[in-house]
Amino acid sequence: MEKTEQSDSRKPAKRTLEQMITDLCNAQGPGKTICPTDAAKAFAAERGEDDLGWRKWLQQVRSTAVGMSRKGDLVIYRKGKPVDPDTFRGVYRLGLPRQD
Repeated sequence: MEKTEQSDSRKPAKRTLEQMITDLCNAQGPGKTICPTDAAKAFAAERGEDDLGWRKWLQQVRSTAVGMSRKGDLVIYRKGKPVDPDTFRGVYRLGLPRQD
């Protein structure tokens, strides 16, 4: 049986990196954070990449997180405290902004 275009249209659409980060943060819940490697691994896995394919996405995760943080859609944390997206360095985590 030939593969049809219709069967391809049933595949779920691949999420953008911004959508992936948002979905992972939402899954953690309020006040919780994710590691950027989790976003890179999930993004690579959704694209069918091998076990180490996620590494190439780490810089893009960081760039996307900085952009989302500038818009107020995401908070970048370092040592448990929010940091300036333009000046932070080192190990960081990602979380959703508080809904006070």
